Amino acid sequence: MREILELLERDASLGHATMATMLGLPVEEVDTRVAEWERTGVIRRHRAVVDWARYEDGTPDGHVAGAGRAGAQVTAFIDVAVAPARGVGFDDVAHRISRFDEVRDCHLVSGGHDLRCTVIGPDIRAISDFVSQKLSTIDRVRSTATHFVLATHKRDGDTFAEPEPDHRLPVTP
Repeated sequence: MREILELLERDASLGHATMATMLGLPVEEVDTRVAEWERTGVIRRHRAVVDWARYEDGTPDGHVAGAGRAGAQVTAFIDVAVAPARGVGFDDVAHRISRFDEVRDCHLVSGGHDLRCTVIGPDIRAISDFVSQKLSTIDRVRSTATHFVLATHKRDGDTFAEPEPDHRLPVTP
């Protein structure tokens, strides 16, 4: 029932009864399948996509969290060139990099580099230290290229732009 997984991937907050209605299935079947997928690791976790630029942290000055204030996080994409090893290719280095808490994603990619990692830290200096002290010291890492995220316009399929206002004239019967 791929459709259940597709619905959950689009909106993890959907209830099982809602999904069952949408798909024309008994609620018990949706319950059973989701529980099995959670148990076997097909469903890794349920999560929300948060637009942190809109989150107001409740301070008296009304500053927005993530806009240069304490607690804000910096995101960087780090491209890593790796010397492959016989029998393991890039996998062992990718697994080692993936174990760092700073690393959110690690992908084997085509192009000028072998791996692309998404790294999050409290500031640019922390990410710089991660690259120079942890990432670049791993055996077979030949080079890195770091790209800092300046603004996020879309993440996980969700656009963070304001919707365009409807400029049409109202029609009355």
